Amino acid sequence: MAGLFDSYTLKDVTLRNRIMVGPMCQYQAQDGLANDWHSVHYTSLARGGSALVVVEATAVSPEGRITPNCLGLWNDQQAQALTPIVASIRKAGAVPGIQLAHAGRKASANIPWEGDDHIPAGAPKSWQPIAPSPLAFGGDLNRTPQEMTLDDIARVKADFVKATERARDAGFQWLMLHFAHGYLAQSFFSAHSNQRTDQYGGSAENRARFLIETLEAVKAVWPENLPLTARFGVIEFDGRDEETFADSVSLLKKLRSAGLDFLDVSIGFSTPTATIPWSAGFMGPWARRTAEETGLPVSTSWYISEGRQADALIRTGGLDMVTIGRPLLANPHWPFAAAKALHKKEAGAILPPSYGWWLNRYQ
Repeated sequence: MAGLFDSYTLKDVTLRNRIMVGPMCQYQAQDGLANDWHSVHYTSLARGGSALVVVEATAVSPEGRITPNCLGLWNDQQAQALTPIVASIRKAGAVPGIQLAHAGRKASANIPWEGDDHIPAGAPKSWQPIAPSPLAFGGDLNRTPQEMTLDDIARVKADFVKATERARDAGFQWLMLHFAHGYLAQSFFSAHSNQRTDQYGGSAENRARFLIETLEAVKAVWPENLPLTARFGVIEFDGRDEETFADSVSLLKKLRSAGLDFLDVSIGFSTPTATIPWSAGFMGPWARRTAEETGLPVSTSWYISEGRQADALIRTGGLDMVTIGRPLLANPHWPFAAAKALHKKEAGAILPPSYGWWLNRYQ
């Protein structure tokens, strides 16, 4: 039975363990360009012993950014800025991944520590959000998005394809499509945000169409030997859990048939009125059900913070990997700490010898 520190192979990619650095927005870019912050941040995470480093939500177009400070991959200059970061992740022994995203109706927002709310229309750095339907998310994200035309839908799918080509050429080996968290793809799928009456709205089958078509378009340009993955919210915690989950399973089976290789199981975040049962590893059972009912290999995140907990989720919880976020911000060497907690003799070898030899010798 595999554990946290066993290797994991998917297609032609082999990971040294089963720890994925989840995509965590840094809000440090200018004009979508990666800079020294990103270089140090991602290299440190790779050196810390994680197997897969997924670069934060990276917008496929300017309108697709969450904030003005989000990374982008809508032009070649942005790809060139990411290329040395990809190389540094690989040199540190990790696999470089990237999450491609479009924020939809949650776009044009202030960075979290400057309000985490919509930038008012007409204000500097503001732009018009777009979405399946002209419905505001609510709360501090109260701007009404512009309803997407069929031409808009075709354009955004093309933007995902172009960004995928740039990610491929920059050397990324793991592609994650951001189909979660109330951003554009999730908002097409969710009845909370999609009230269209055309082929992209109404039934669950129609609401799934944008996600399936986007995956199919991306698959046509992404190397067949490299993992094509997604993060998707299988549940909203809105009182309709089983109905939503059943629709999600139906969609995921279609995505798997269309070429999806792996799923990071998450929450929809499509309504601010959801009642989410925050607790340690609470998404684990939903991830296990997702794997069992779709046949997809899975990971999940949310309040996974201890090495033994993460190991148990893989050994007995049905997960293939764990996705770690904030614990790695607190300690980029979290894999070393997890290995020590699990009494792994090879703990010191997880880190570069300049760190690992000393830490393993004197702890």
